[in-house]
Amino acid sequence: MRLAIATENGHVAQHFGRCPGFTVVEINDGKVVRKDFVENPGHKAHQPGAVPMFLRNQNVDCVIAGGMGPNAVMNLQASGIKVIVGITGSIDETIEQFLNGSLKGGESLCEHGQHEHEGCRH
Repeated sequence: MRLAIATENGHVAQHFGRCPGFTVVEINDGKVVRKDFVENPGHKAHQPGAVPMFLRNQNVDCVIAGGMGPNAVMNLQASGIKVIVGITGSIDETIEQFLNGSLKGGESLCEHGQHEHEGCRH
């Protein structure tokens, strides 16, 4: 299994599409066998659909973020990629919670639509 965690300053990023990069974690038999940081190709210029395509090409099975827009969720899910949003905390804590089954997603932390807040604009 391969996870991609939206990452900013060692923590789960609030917004999937605008995060600086992703911590890509390879898990085998319930253990982390590899962990790499990859730069987000959509960090500087938002291009709808580009980041989900990038993560598909990284062979990611699951994406974890604080927040994500509905189009990105649909694009990822259409490719068979699981999406978990509403996550906060450090990358290491998030990986540990995922591994022990205690990671619980919730509402997206990034609002989309007419009332977008700073750091979550398109």
